[in-house]
Amino acid sequence: MLCIVDKIKNLPVHMDFDGQRKAERIFQTIILIFAGVGLVVGYVFQQFSFTVYILGAGFLLSCILTLPPWPMYRQKPLQWHKPREETDSAKAKKKK
Repeated sequence: MLCIVDKIKNLPVHMDFDGQRKAERIFQTIILIFAGVGLVVGYVFQQFSFTVYILGAGFLLSCILTLPPWPMYRQKPLQWHKPREETDSAKAKKKK
């Protein structure tokens, strides 16, 4: 049981900024495509429920593809700078 908990804790949960941009574009593209197809199918069959079902399927697909932090969204991690050391003069200014 402990091994499973350790594996779950080691799962990556972050996404870099480029990955967020990519995920947003994928999400919007899928939603727009499914909305267009759903609108056409619903109009042809004169059933608004077809439009809603197709749009819902697109929403589920886009959530599966964009919500988890897949490796394609973690390709460009940020390189953080090391903190600067505080000088004596900066310390003295803080005390005033």
